[in-house]
Amino acid sequence: MANSWGKRKSIASLQREASSSNGLKRSLSSTSLVALGIGAIIGAGLFSLTGIAAAEHAGPAVTISFVLAALGCAFAGLCYAEFASMIPVAGSAYTYSYATMGEFMAWIIGWDLILEYALGAATVGVSWSHYLLELLHTMNIHIPESLVKGPFEGGIINLPAIFIVSLLSLVLIRGTRESAMINNILVVLKVAVVLLFIVLGWSYINPDYHTPYIPENTGVKGVFGWSGIAAGAATVFFAFIGFDAVSTAAQEAKNPQRGMPIGIIGSLLICTILYVLFSHVMTGLVPFEVFKGDAKPAATAFAQTPYTFLQTGLIIAILAGYTSVILVMLLGQSRVFFSMSKDGLLPSFFSHLHPKFATPWKTNVFFMIFVSLFAGFVPVSDLGHMVSIGTLLAFSLVCIGVLVLRKKMPDAPRSFKTPLVPYIPIAGVLVCGYLMYALPLESWIRLIIWMALGVVVYFAYGQKNSKLATGEEQPEDDPAPKED
Repeated sequence: MANSWGKRKSIASLQREASSSNGLKRSLSSTSLVALGIGAIIGAGLFSLTGIAAAEHAGPAVTISFVLAALGCAFAGLCYAEFASMIPVAGSAYTYSYATMGEFMAWIIGWDLILEYALGAATVGVSWSHYLLELLHTMNIHIPESLVKGPFEGGIINLPAIFIVSLLSLVLIRGTRESAMINNILVVLKVAVVLLFIVLGWSYINPDYHTPYIPENTGVKGVFGWSGIAAGAATVFFAFIGFDAVSTAAQEAKNPQRGMPIGIIGSLLICTILYVLFSHVMTGLVPFEVFKGDAKPAATAFAQTPYTFLQTGLIIAILAGYTSVILVMLLGQSRVFFSMSKDGLLPSFFSHLHPKFATPWKTNVFFMIFVSLFAGFVPVSDLGHMVSIGTLLAFSLVCIGVLVLRKKMPDAPRSFKTPLVPYIPIAGVLVCGYLMYALPLESWIRLIIWMALGVVVYFAYGQKNSKLATGEEQPEDDPAPKED
């Protein structure tokens, strides 16, 4: 059996795979891809973490934190767009790494993406349950706290979080087009409410709350000042996670060469503009110190306007926002495992398509259970930091992948090219690396433990069963065997 860990998957074979689609239906338009990106981006980060970043790190300059975080995402997004248009296959950064840095690095990134997609869905699921509880309280419906908190938070199980993860997993089994249709409706609803918050709140901004715009540093790194803006960017980075989920649906796009760049860059640009305006209004309605420890800063700020009767509508919109994020995260995770299974790195169980719906339904069921366990029993703060550091690592590797592929295959056809190479990819690595550095030490320890577990699984199963190892597929750097 050949040693395949350093071998790269052939670009030609990936493009043939894209043509065949492996049974996945090409049903997503460019508009649906942009909505898919917005659906994954606007959610828990905007509605929950903005207040924390303002109160603890950046003050009113949290708007600048959003721009800094968006800059890192934009560099990575341009690199994603080149890969996605060149290799329109399900699997996102995993597939791109396989073609550029070899099988072992592809496995590492595929394993790492579990932190982004699966645990991202669990994180948002926990926040979803908290807002649902708030909505039920307005209707005088009360659920025992023991059933909406995990054991580490003084409860027994978070049932609402498990419910929403399970429901959306069943929606995904039904079909990608149907899932996209539901996502489009949710996206329209939550974008409308974000715009409503900005428009209605703008007239009530108190300029005194924006003075000084950048509070003076307290003498502690990351607490206000420019270092606070950087720390705020690392905190709100979670708010941008998801635009890369567009690339996981490349094999289901009607015209991936055109649709992938539009979906990735378009959704990122729209959300950045909304985030800056939203956070500017929010910190102008109340002093930023008020948001310390507040999990619902948008509702707190909106209460200062005469439109308090819209509070219930705001909560419903936030729930819709969270729902679409969970939906897209679960979609992305199932497509990554689908690709890994097709390559032999995971059992064929994960690439088995439903005979009627043509979706990887067994993978959806697996992650329905896996994500539900985390959502039901693990605290949201622990989940959130693992998601951020895993995503930043994925973004960095994609940026490196563009540099590698431009060096090894400069003449390969690309319908979209990342501009200013090598400067854009290098800037992406530097910004993402800096934001990783800004995260707590505990996040690094958990990342190392998780990746070490992944290495064990790869050498115990993946390497032995890889199609490159078994000879079912020829690697990029090996010539095809000659006939006798």
